[in-house]
Amino acid sequence: MDSNKQKKDNVFRNRNFRLVFLGALVSELGAILYSFAVSFYILEISGNNAFLQGLYLALCGAAMLVFTPVGGVMGDRKSKAKIMYVCDYLKGGMILLATALMLLFREAQAQLAILFVLGILGNSVSGIFNPAAGAIFPHIVREEQLQQANSYFTMKNSMESILGVVLAGVLYAVLPIHTLFFLIGVCYIASGVSEMMIRYDFHPPEEQLTLKLAVRDMADGVAYLKTKKAILALLASVLFINFFFAPVTGNFLPFFVKTDLTAAPSYLLDRVLTPELWASVFSVCFGVSSLLGAAILSGRAQAEKCGRKAARLLCAAAAVVIVLTVCYYSFVDRGAQVNVFLIALSVGCLLIGFLISSFNIPVTTAIMRIVDRDKLSKVNSLTSIGSQGMIPIASVLAGAILEAFGGTVLLAFCSVGFAVTAMCLLFSREFKEL
Repeated sequence: MDSNKQKKDNVFRNRNFRLVFLGALVSELGAILYSFAVSFYILEISGNNAFLQGLYLALCGAAMLVFTPVGGVMGDRKSKAKIMYVCDYLKGGMILLATALMLLFREAQAQLAILFVLGILGNSVSGIFNPAAGAIFPHIVREEQLQQANSYFTMKNSMESILGVVLAGVLYAVLPIHTLFFLIGVCYIASGVSEMMIRYDFHPPEEQLTLKLAVRDMADGVAYLKTKKAILALLASVLFINFFFAPVTGNFLPFFVKTDLTAAPSYLLDRVLTPELWASVFSVCFGVSSLLGAAILSGRAQAEKCGRKAARLLCAAAAVVIVLTVCYYSFVDRGAQVNVFLIALSVGCLLIGFLISSFNIPVTTAIMRIVDRDKLSKVNSLTSIGSQGMIPIASVLAGAILEAFGGTVLLAFCSVGFAVTAMCLLFSREFKEL
């Protein structure tokens, strides 16, 4: 009886959810392939220039931040499904165009310019896409299914981290970059086809969207967010957590693979795994444990409050980053035991993946529950700006630190900052009420 009821209530019985899930599955696979390929290709054609890679990440992040408020306003006034499929068609078309241009212009400087322009334009489109996509669940699933829906999406992301990054490593090794980019563009277009079939009850506002109205809407969103003290406390902390953690994955890992691991005379499983495929191993470890965390939460009831537990999970993640910093200093920077660090980093990714998914799912669900539906896209855009506002600065700063001082100094900077911020969130009275 209970089993039949659970089957009946499963969110996958919802057609709109299946279409959103399928579209995201395809487009995010393309995003994983693209991020993996671009990170290593920029280092490859620039002579391992970490600062240039950091500059690329910074410009892409800044472009997304600039257009996220636009996406927030549009998401509350236009059909979210339409915004999603138009954006995916645009990104797919831009990637296919860039592929053609890279075939015409083979010089390293020309290809770098193409990648920089593509990254800025693509992330501008993502800034419009994300607030709408992040706010669609409350419109297509019941409130009691929100945690299940978010858990399934985290499981999907984890599976893509496991399979997608392995696939990315293999394809990057065996295919020309142009062929890989072509496949990525096709992924985005296929996602748009799925999203075109989403149907939900949408009533457009009578007022026509103008610049003045958009500015007023954003001001209303800021005023509304000020009434949600717990979300404000979360934003203040996540702003700095992302500042300190994003360089670990975005700057340090590609640099470690392209310098320390590639330069090592031998390393663990070097007859089977290229250095780039070791980067896939780290992502697989992160994805497997994230999948486990999401699977556990998908079968649990939504908690009324999750703030205190979520803060403890972040503190535990910060402790793992500190241990990894000590390991890198001891076994790579001041030793020649790269294999020990490879094992430590793999275990660290397993732990962090589980902790981060266990933090993200209940916090995201809580925000969806307490924010009014007609303001959710604007609030999502503001939370995106608040959480990612300093990542462009972090990317450039991390690139400069790597070029000047190496990996140990960058990891020490990131781990200490992450730990201090997580402790501040743990003692925040407002966040405990989330």
